[in-house]
Amino acid sequence: MNSKIKDDLTDRLFEAILTLNSVEECYSFFEDICTVHEIKSLAQRLEVAKMLQDKKTYIEIQHVTGASTATISRVNRCLSYGSDGYKMILDRIKK
Repeated sequence: MNSKIKDDLTDRLFEAILTLNSVEECYSFFEDICTVHEIKSLAQRLEVAKMLQDKKTYIEIQHVTGASTATISRVNRCLSYGSDGYKMILDRIKK
């Protein structure tokens, strides 16, 4: 767990997210709490992680997602040295 982000406010945010029951509820909540750009950036990073896990090249990833090489590199670092959050989610959505 990353102690840099752990606090009571963040705990409450994550607990609130865990109460969402459907994609439609996620849309309603995230449209209120995030900007469109923030939501699109999160979605892009998840797709970048999936493509990196599938051994796609930076050029392929950039072409499909529009992500910058800096974003791709950051996601790649998280996949290699992060807290395995991407791996956990990608494994779960594969099933």
